[in-house]
Amino acid sequence: MIEESKGSVEAVICIPTFRRPTWLIRTLTSVVAQATNFRFAIVVVDNDGSNPAGARQAKDYLDTTHVPFLIFTEEKQGNCHAINRAFGEALTAFPEAEFLLMIDDDEMALPGWLAAIVDTARRESADIVGGPVVRQFEVPVSDAVTQHLLFGSIEGATRAIAQIHGSGNCLIRRRVFAGLESPLFDVRFNFLGGGDMEFFTRCRKAGFRTWWCAEAVIREFVPKERVSARFLMTRSLRTGSINYVIDRIHSTSAVHVFAKNGLSLGAGGLRSIALFIRTWRLLPASHPLLVSLGRTLASLGFLPTPYRASN
Repeated sequence: MIEESKGSVEAVICIPTFRRPTWLIRTLTSVVAQATNFRFAIVVVDNDGSNPAGARQAKDYLDTTHVPFLIFTEEKQGNCHAINRAFGEALTAFPEAEFLLMIDDDEMALPGWLAAIVDTARRESADIVGGPVVRQFEVPVSDAVTQHLLFGSIEGATRAIAQIHGSGNCLIRRRVFAGLESPLFDVRFNFLGGGDMEFFTRCRKAGFRTWWCAEAVIREFVPKERVSARFLMTRSLRTGSINYVIDRIHSTSAVHVFAKNGLSLGAGGLRSIALFIRTWRLLPASHPLLVSLGRTLASLGFLPTPYRASN
């Protein structure tokens, strides 16, 4: 149970969801169980306008708790639309909340997560705080999968860092939202993915201070369809596409971006060779080269849309 606390809501946990109602309840249960000495609220945004089962099940569950909550359905399809709606509603409904957090519907917050990440933000006067996301594979996987760079993340002790790259475990201070133009998450990344990486790149360029909190741990559940060689190779290509689009948005010179593509191809090939020599496994070694190829394909207009769902 959450420790009872009095006063205004200081933190709001935002959870966008899409067609994973059972997983969403697991996420919500882990959040509700967080022990804190401050009040927090939950905002859920279901992005399935045709059948918001997640919203219905979330309401049924949260009605049994004493945590303040709001639930919405975002009709416009796209993860950036859902995230923007969640943060926007949280900022309006809880004007006293200093900290806005996000966790995905395929994740579970470990005990102490919320207290640790908020404490770091307070202690360091940080604008943004990220924490570890530990993967739990739902099926046995090979060393080639566990060694893949897509499953790597920031490591080490709590400290100041340049930026985080994902929103699956993050805290954002209210003043960050006030200091950036809308939309917060660029809707051009709705179906490509990477809107969070572009957002945190913009935060870094705007001078906001980012910290890493090693104690604020979240567990992500990885289903079997996301550990196949085909999926991982496709995702490597998509990572390159995301990197290219972000560079193109933030660069003042198209020539510079295209030159970077050329350098990336050469460097990607060399990195892949080095990785293969070190691991003797083709799948993880293919990542740097495929990222470079993804950049090139994106520059030619070929962008994947893995998050576009059919109704």
